[in-house]
Amino acid sequence: MLGNSLMTVETKGNYKSGFVTIWGRPNVGKSTLLNMLIGEKVAIVTPRPQTTRNRISGICETEEGQIVFLDTPGILKPKQKLDEYLVKSARSCLRDADVVLFVVDGTTTPHSDDKRAAKLIRNIDKDVLLVVNKIDIADIPNLDAIIAEYKKLGNFKGGVAVSAVTQINIPILIKKIFELMPENSAYYPEGTVTDQQDKLAIAELIREQVLLSVRQEIPHGVAVVVKEFESRNDELDYISANIYVEKQGHKLIVVGGNGRMLKEIGRKSREGIEGLFGKKVYLDLWVKVSKNWRKDEAALTRFGYK
Repeated sequence: MLGNSLMTVETKGNYKSGFVTIWGRPNVGKSTLLNMLIGEKVAIVTPRPQTTRNRISGICETEEGQIVFLDTPGILKPKQKLDEYLVKSARSCLRDADVVLFVVDGTTTPHSDDKRAAKLIRNIDKDVLLVVNKIDIADIPNLDAIIAEYKKLGNFKGGVAVSAVTQINIPILIKKIFELMPENSAYYPEGTVTDQQDKLAIAELIREQVLLSVRQEIPHGVAVVVKEFESRNDELDYISANIYVEKQGHKLIVVGGNGRMLKEIGRKSREGIEGLFGKKVYLDLWVKVSKNWRKDEAALTRFGYK
């Protein structure tokens, strides 16, 4: 279920709870890891770097306690205003963290953005765990050497090699996190999966389908804003959303010949939204051009990135 505002819930002794920030460069599998850790999809996942743009919270509950995971945008060298926002948004998640998971890609040696991400957390007063992801497709004979290179990037409290896709060592990772968690009451009521607001969740599901459907040059220039979300009756919700792109040519691609691409994006988005809310949805999608919006402070604010 989608959660409401943060609160503390009375729990029995020896119960642990806290916040864990998932940190790293783009495209290392942070959002896939979040979804696997909590057992449900709360973060969109695509093969495109920088898919995550907003802080996404996911809550994991066990008999031992409650972990509130914060998925963050990937750390990279900013090239425009949107990139600056993404890095700022990610860094803001470090303040509340009890533990930081530094997630890296076990199929390759450290990238310059891995080093940039490591530098930003090198001197923070937080426990940091090194999480080496994608070991299901890693070159196993060279994995130890790759991990050794990543260990040089920081002072880690420990590390776990995992696969966010096949669940390898996920229980071990959760166990290590709880070892570093403080004793505390639960922050969210039992059964809460995320504190993500409904409109943002809907916008992200639509953006995911755009990213999965269109060509390589478009995705980073796509934003989605939900304009209307209302319940028409007990069985039907009405949603109207705008898909923003930066060029007229990109709009033509998203709409497609005779509107076929947009219809397919709408169909798949509607299925995801109906699965999330458990009721039928009438989804009204519009594609609009906002030239160079990623460089425009006013547009970033209008689209919710400020």
